[in-house]
Amino acid sequence: MKPNILFLMTDQMQGRVLEPDHPCITPNFDALAEKGVRFPRAYTPNAVCSPARASLMTGTLPHTNGVLEVIHCVDDDQCNLRSELPHWAQRLEAAGYRTGYFGKWHVERTDDLNQFGWRVNGVSSGEIYKNAAAGGVGKAEGAFSLKKTNDLPPGYRQSLLYGVTDVPPEKRGVGIATSLGLEFLQEATAGDDPWCCFVSITEPHDPFVTGEETFSRYKVDEIPLQPNIDNGLIGQPNLYRKAGETWLDMTEQQKREAAACYYASITEIDEQYGRLIDFLDASGQRENAIVVLASDHGELLGSHGLYCKNIGGFEEVYQIPMVVSGPGICEGVTSEARVGLHDLAPTLLELVGEDTIGDPDSRSFVAALKDSRGSVGTFTRGFAEYHGGRYRLTQRIVWDGPWKLCLNGFDFDELYNLEEDPYEMSNLIDDPSYEDIVRSLMHSCWSVIRDTGDAAMWNSHYPVLRLAPFGPDVVEDRDET
Repeated sequence: MKPNILFLMTDQMQGRVLEPDHPCITPNFDALAEKGVRFPRAYTPNAVCSPARASLMTGTLPHTNGVLEVIHCVDDDQCNLRSELPHWAQRLEAAGYRTGYFGKWHVERTDDLNQFGWRVNGVSSGEIYKNAAAGGVGKAEGAFSLKKTNDLPPGYRQSLLYGVTDVPPEKRGVGIATSLGLEFLQEATAGDDPWCCFVSITEPHDPFVTGEETFSRYKVDEIPLQPNIDNGLIGQPNLYRKAGETWLDMTEQQKREAAACYYASITEIDEQYGRLIDFLDASGQRENAIVVLASDHGELLGSHGLYCKNIGGFEEVYQIPMVVSGPGICEGVTSEARVGLHDLAPTLLELVGEDTIGDPDSRSFVAALKDSRGSVGTFTRGFAEYHGGRYRLTQRIVWDGPWKLCLNGFDFDELYNLEEDPYEMSNLIDDPSYEDIVRSLMHSCWSVIRDTGDAAMWNSHYPVLRLAPFGPDVVEDRDET
């Protein structure tokens, strides 16, 4: 009997909220981790929605799948998903799975999910979702008892950063998508075919909106601020400081309120997704179900004086929550393996016995799911890329053990030792004693660029474009030795 799949997707959720000592209240996610493997070093291959989600679906990096930026921010002939790439849901459909997708898609523009392997198309722009959402409201609607808007710099439109609403979660997107997923599970589990249910929500993406009841569970004055919230970004790219001007007017109380609203939003997600997990338990389907919790990217939440994502290659936006449980998977393990969101594509296919996709951009981490020690194993390295959004930027990020290098085409680079400096306060890039480390990291970076066909970067020998500390030929030099 093939295992079933329940995929729980969030939007802009920090990986750190699942740490045992974190103030965010997530009893269902904690229980899920006790039944499976949690990956605190999991990362996204791109820290904005569309490229990350396209990478998840195809197992490929953005330069391979063609989705370089958020699709609604560019012209219709740009950042289009390459049609020749297989999707893991197509493999499931061909294997007889009943597949259903509900909520945010944001992978490509047609929203015709049937062509990508999803038999039941509950995307948020479609009729199924719209009918279910009748009478519901958007995040910024309702009456707010507490709210903060983004007001700086002058000349930009005012927008909501956080708020406490009188609209309950079941009337907002988090509840609507979950209810659709629950209806699908009730129908699918009554049949004999294997099934895959994918529920995708826009929470806790900014604006951070939560209901009165859940917000009341948090004592705002006791909410700890991010340890690097007052980082002056000295020795770090100037662009980061420029981006932070938007929040220069925030008081410490408002920063705590923002964090409380963000965490309360995640608590609402935990409660809603708990309905799906509870149904699997009650229906006897849990033991043969792979349950995945993940997010497309994280949230800065005041770290380094910044909110949202896009500007800044920091861990708060690249580190994502990831928990996987199911038949044959270890229970109660915290794995040190560094795995990517895009690696889930070949992993899920291997778990259900289908042919893989994504090579060489991604690789299955089933071995890590079966490692009761939670060791790093062979999963020591990671690679991510950023192409900008509205503003054109070039950034490549590589992790190797405790080391992290940000290759920044727009400013000077960054080097961090995440074991000694987990909040990335001290940029070591200009310290000559780390030259060998930088060279080794650039070797890894250029190797991925070469092996995955990132031609634009690989062919950057043109004199004025030699912006990396070591050029592509460090790969050839190392390989020869």
